[in-house]
Amino acid sequence: MNRNLGNITGRAWVFGNNIDTDQIIQGQYLTLLSYPEMAKHTFEIPRPVFVSKVKKNDVVIAGRNFGGGSSREEAPKVLLESGIGCVVAESFARIFYRNGFNVGLPLLIIPNIAKLVQDGDVVTVDLNDGTLTAKRSGDRFHGKPLIERMLNLLSAGGAINWYKQSVGKR
Repeated sequence: MNRNLGNITGRAWVFGNNIDTDQIIQGQYLTLLSYPEMAKHTFEIPRPVFVSKVKKNDVVIAGRNFGGGSSREEAPKVLLESGIGCVVAESFARIFYRNGFNVGLPLLIIPNIAKLVQDGDVVTVDLNDGTLTAKRSGDRFHGKPLIERMLNLLSAGGAINWYKQSVGKR
């Protein structure tokens, strides 16, 4: 598979530690059954202006344990639907990390990133080498490069597409 995913450039939305799935999308909206409708409520409590201001390929920056709480594939899916190009955090809850790749949402781990980037900074994420560059300062921060399996999932657009492509090759 083509694993050259290129760069993602967008504005940073900086959050702190322990942003759980209920803060990403509240449980009451899961009954909407439509990702575009659910996405209208992304980060409604911690960032009421998020939905009206987010742009395609913006980047969520967070501290430790991003995506903890309930196991909901809707949480990474509404981030994608709202236009988020990538989430970069100090650490992720394990189930969110896997769900993110399964739906095709790029995730990258970079130590202390929430303290190194300011809200609104323009950043460029290079998934191929695991780095984030802040345009304002020119600083480049190195994270944990993604393993081949995760790059393949992202390249395919998620686990379902990866499976369809893999089965089609047989």
